[in-house]
Amino acid sequence: MEQVDPRTRILDAAEELFYGQGVQAVGMDAVRAASGLTMRRVYQHFPSKGDLVEAYLRRRDARWRAGLALYVAQAGGAPRDQLLAVFDWLGRWFAEPGFRGCAFVNSFGELGATTPAVAAAARHHKEEFAAFLAALVEAVGAPPGTAVQLALLAEGAITTAAVHGDPGAAADAGAAARVLLDAALAARG
Repeated sequence: MEQVDPRTRILDAAEELFYGQGVQAVGMDAVRAASGLTMRRVYQHFPSKGDLVEAYLRRRDARWRAGLALYVAQAGGAPRDQLLAVFDWLGRWFAEPGFRGCAFVNSFGELGATTPAVAAAARHHKEEFAAFLAALVEAVGAPPGTAVQLALLAEGAITTAAVHGDPGAAADAGAAARVLLDAALAARG
């Protein structure tokens, strides 16, 4: 049996609980119980709940963006196909069991006004996603403003899928992205 280091066990437990139930609803004792470690061990790795929340968001950001980038890269094809693959990936994510929307928006909604580190993590995640889209838009040859518009489509799809429990929001946003992209390219001439 593979041993998982204590820090990873704590982060795995925190991610499942924080994402599934909300950051404020989950106490450190619940994280301790889910990780199977002692409270002393939990606090050795994360001296406060705030430290744990920040680590959870940093790791989630890295994993989310890496998963998206890998999917888009494997989509191959023309840059336009890769750009539109973002919406296919979103649809897969939305269909996952336990999908609850964007962890960063959720955490920001709970703590952003009172916890600058959570607000910074949410901004960082959104800025990095926008930069990823901007690079894809540049590769396609569309005007830079198109990336902002596509980010808004993606963010709207994430929220719609979470609120309505409908993974089809990604396909709808993808269809709108095709129209937007075609119009942007045609206007560029």
